[in-house]
Amino acid sequence: MITGFEHYKEKWQVNSENAIKPGLDAMKQALALLNHPEQDTACIHVAGTNGKGSTIAFLESILREHGKTVGKFTSPCILDVHDQIQINGEKITPKEMDTLFQEMKESGLDGKCTDFELLTCAAFLYFKKQKVDIALIEAGMGGRLDSTNVILPLVSVIPSISLEHTNFLGNTLSEIAAHKAGIVKQGIPVVVGKLPEEALNIVKQEAVNKNASLYILGEEFTMENDCFISPELQVTSLERKLPGVHQGENMALAIMAFLLTGNSGEAKLIKRGVANATLAGRFEEVLPNVYFDGAHNPASVERLVATIREQFPRKNIEFVIGMLAEKDVDTALRLLETVSTTFTFVSFDNERAMKAKDLIKKSHAVDRRIIHDPVKYLLEPVDEHSIKFVTGSLYLLTALRAQLLREK
Repeated sequence: MITGFEHYKEKWQVNSENAIKPGLDAMKQALALLNHPEQDTACIHVAGTNGKGSTIAFLESILREHGKTVGKFTSPCILDVHDQIQINGEKITPKEMDTLFQEMKESGLDGKCTDFELLTCAAFLYFKKQKVDIALIEAGMGGRLDSTNVILPLVSVIPSISLEHTNFLGNTLSEIAAHKAGIVKQGIPVVVGKLPEEALNIVKQEAVNKNASLYILGEEFTMENDCFISPELQVTSLERKLPGVHQGENMALAIMAFLLTGNSGEAKLIKRGVANATLAGRFEEVLPNVYFDGAHNPASVERLVATIREQFPRKNIEFVIGMLAEKDVDTALRLLETVSTTFTFVSFDNERAMKAKDLIKKSHAVDRRIIHDPVKYLLEPVDEHSIKFVTGSLYLLTALRAQLLREK
């Protein structure tokens, strides 16, 4: 469920289905009724398992430093549906959302879409109306059959590929890569991160089939310490707020993608853009010594663990954790247990969430417990030798953020 979306559906009597239905037929029909707003905006399309949000954050900041008006469509929400559609960092307003829903109602979209398809239509419509210079579009799930895959972007970006959504995308890296590689378009350049060989081979073949130039991190462009190096441009002394080696890689992907949009990049503006990039829910300090990080699969948990070791080598770490039942919970817990023996498990309001009582049974931690009021617990002072990390699900972060804001 998309928080706050039902309000607009009910107000304007535009029905859509709360379901995941991979495929593009419904989207194409809906966009035709709206006179194809997706065709009127330059876009960058980003798909992958992890790193999408961070890559988009770097891209947005770099583009804005170069004077561009930047639209952004991402998921899931931080607080509610308005977060998912932004221009220059400003969320769409309720009044603007009402205008979009009125147009979608009058265009005959009632009953034609799933929730995510309807929201995707709203995003394309909004970016067209606001005449953004460029829109950054994050695939919701997979790529090939995702509702966002109706655009012809300036460049496609795939930061990472690992096992996820296996009930929809397949049980092997090759099957999942085939979905992600579906965003590769005829003659459109593709920028990819350090993918497993099995996945990279699939993307390479797709690029060959589509005559699309492929730019692989570590080959056509590189990051060496704080220096970005490509045939087009070198940028030295890069500084960023988002910590971790993986964020340096996401930064490099963003710079390369930016250069491929045809913009003549200025090193000083790229440096400023990178330095200003932030992302909610990624190693984000929300309260003193309390961090939110939405690591929700083994690959992202591995990166969180590495960053904790890098940033807090002498701190006592406690995880406050809730996860979706469909995730690889056991592997995630084993990874987290390498940096902490203290775990606090919570339940949260999502039909796909694993109950805390089931989560704790999977834990090997020495010090483990369940709490029923995580907000009260998070608001308690944390001593200077300790750090609390709330992790496991972006949906958990969304729920707790809303409650913390109300309490504060």
